[in-house]
Amino acid sequence: MVDLELDDGLAVVTIDRPQARNAIAPETMDQLDEALDAAKGARALVIRGAGDNAFVSGGDLKQLAAIRTLDGAAEMAWRMRGICDRLAQFPAPVIAALNGHALGGGAEVAVAADIRIAADDIRIGFNQVALGIMPAWGGAERLAGLVGRSRALLFAGSGTVLAAAEAERIGLIDRVLPRESFEQGWRTLARSLANVPAGRIKHVLSGVTPDEAVNAFAHLWISDEHWAAADRVLNKGKK
Repeated sequence: MVDLELDDGLAVVTIDRPQARNAIAPETMDQLDEALDAAKGARALVIRGAGDNAFVSGGDLKQLAAIRTLDGAAEMAWRMRGICDRLAQFPAPVIAALNGHALGGGAEVAVAADIRIAADDIRIGFNQVALGIMPAWGGAERLAGLVGRSRALLFAGSGTVLAAAEAERIGLIDRVLPRESFEQGWRTLARSLANVPAGRIKHVLSGVTPDEAVNAFAHLWISDEHWAAADRVLNKGKK
């Protein structure tokens, strides 16, 4: 199942399928779409897996094994790619909280997020080649955007699985936290990004004209939130 927690502008989507190491089944895809619909308007979104062992372990082979035709395989790939695209295009910052290993399709879900935070004992890898297939949910392209084309080919082509520290070193993971403080750490960071300016910054970073960037700033400048914060700074220390 997929759970959605809404808390003062922060949406947390949790894939909770312990019997399958949080693998993606067709029903999971439907539930992810529903969760993203319900999260509309959130100022930040977190996607995570339940438990400590797996973020997402890829596609649920037991359920996807029934797909044996070319059209069926393409339909499944487009279905989940569309969900990853929805994550990437979500208007607010999206954080993948890697509570456990992110392998195969799980790594593809992770790189669809804007930011990846990981517990220090997890591993991540595009290891679909072990099954004689390749990333199909947009992960190869997004991996290349993060680490470069040659490294993407090296890692996905060989099925290399990286420890969290190495993934952070090459820019695949943005921040690694100790396991014991991971839950509190990702929530604190997600909460710090659950604000309107962060969403505007994401929009600007997606590639806009200078006019659009300045216009985004100007709207923030005249907002009540800006002037309330400015007044607190200007009046700090005054009695």
